[in-house]
Amino acid sequence: MQYSQATATAPIPGTYWQWREQSIYYVKAGKRQPGKPPLLLIHGFGASTDHWRKNISGLSDDFEVWAIDLLGFGRSAKPEWQYGGELWRDQLYDFISNVIGQPVVLAGNSLGGYSALCVAAQRPDAAVGLVLLNSAGPFTDAKVPTEPNPTKKFFSETTRSLFRQPWASFLLFQYVRQRSLIRQTLEKVYLDKSAVTDQLVEEIYQPSCDPGAPRVFASVFSSPQGENVDVLLKQLTCPLLLLWGEADPWMNAKERGAKFREFYPQLTEHYLRAGHCPHDEVPDQVNSVMRSWVLSIL
Repeated sequence: MQYSQATATAPIPGTYWQWREQSIYYVKAGKRQPGKPPLLLIHGFGASTDHWRKNISGLSDDFEVWAIDLLGFGRSAKPEWQYGGELWRDQLYDFISNVIGQPVVLAGNSLGGYSALCVAAQRPDAAVGLVLLNSAGPFTDAKVPTEPNPTKKFFSETTRSLFRQPWASFLLFQYVRQRSLIRQTLEKVYLDKSAVTDQLVEEIYQPSCDPGAPRVFASVFSSPQGENVDVLLKQLTCPLLLLWGEADPWMNAKERGAKFREFYPQLTEHYLRAGHCPHDEVPDQVNSVMRSWVLSIL
């Protein structure tokens, strides 16, 4: 399977922006194109701007392309804050307003997709389009079980309560951040195992060495759940493109795609032979679809 002509492309050197007295890392490539909006690429949980290197190189001939490390990830600062969709929404909105200086097409994978959706839905002046790649985020659960499983509920609540304890989340973090575990996880969520390179593993491992990284990981268990996706979709007004790696073991892409269509039927949708991170696994296909779609909405 061919997944990129840019497989070995080194990350593009970036720079820092100060936001709320914290250093935020970002990269920029390409030149501003008259009549074409800039693209802003947003990584998923545990990833960084490095995860978009194949897309930055593939799209920067046609667009001004930006990528940013969310607070708590990559080369950005990792303060002991409460992390969640609202924080990242505000970070992205301020970056668009103060650094990019004009509305953008937001493109986000997984957690980055949810953050991008929060911006596009709740700060519509910042977005001319939205691309979601295997986007995370909860839908309102309309199904109320008539016979809840008390044992399952107990263990779920007990587990979350346990990992809210700093010592427990720290021990779990030290376990899952091992290079061997990172590789195993990636090989489970990538359909094409050859896309899981030493470079990719190292790009995810290195930020986990930062002093604040365990606290960011712990925030997964302590942060309140953000706004539901269906509520955000009801607020959304810009064009929406969904790109699904249909072999994603973490989510049923077909079922989740149907939920998005239920609340935003005017969207455009493509299914690709890939896993959870199609932009990195089949970047040429993702770049081609994104390029054509962005040009079609202008």
